[in-house]
Amino acid sequence: MPIQMFIKRHFSDIPVAQIDSFFGFTTDKSTLYGGRIYGGTEISAYDLKSMYGMGIGLRLPLTNHDASPEEYAASIPMLEKHHRPGNSIIVTNDNLARWIRRDFPEYRLEASVIKNIDSLEKIEKASGIYDSIILPMSANEDEAFLASIGNKDQITLFANAGCALTCPSKICYPSISKANKTGDKSLFRCSQQLKYRELLGMQDFDLDHLESLGFHRFKLLRARDGNITGV
Repeated sequence: MPIQMFIKRHFSDIPVAQIDSFFGFTTDKSTLYGGRIYGGTEISAYDLKSMYGMGIGLRLPLTNHDASPEEYAASIPMLEKHHRPGNSIIVTNDNLARWIRRDFPEYRLEASVIKNIDSLEKIEKASGIYDSIILPMSANEDEAFLASIGNKDQITLFANAGCALTCPSKICYPSISKANKTGDKSLFRCSQQLKYRELLGMQDFDLDHLESLGFHRFKLLRARDGNITGV
């Protein structure tokens, strides 16, 4: 659906001025996509024009675990097309992040939740590469850890949580990387079939409390059918 209708249907209670960006696949194909299996365009050229008109940026999910110099070279036309202030790229592979930083400085680089940055040591390492860092959903429930973080302005927390909150292994992420690399969707794997875990549905976090702790950037998921996880 057009982005204006999407916002009205799923995020009508959020002022547009508070929406920093939307992430999703554009009309550009790339083997560097990750996080979810590539199934075609999610954000059209018309959507982008509308988003930019509303002051909303694009976040490209280049979160594939593996990135070769050859793949990066093939993705340069896509990166050039969307290179502008206000746009971001979510990255898992540190080498890819360094290449993008070198060649496309206007992008905001965000360390993906897939990196599972769950310690001060990991935050310090990532802060030397990325502009912002997405912490795993479980971090919201560890108040001592959140309080120990120094530069909270660099941190993005989840506003709500899906199945990743209780997942013991998150094998879906590397399997999705392989599926997007090869085009073979049958490579997808989920730990739910291997080990039981409680599925809590979509869980909302107390944003007022998280803001009182010094955090102001939040990633909000849209519930899928069945209320199991979000996108």
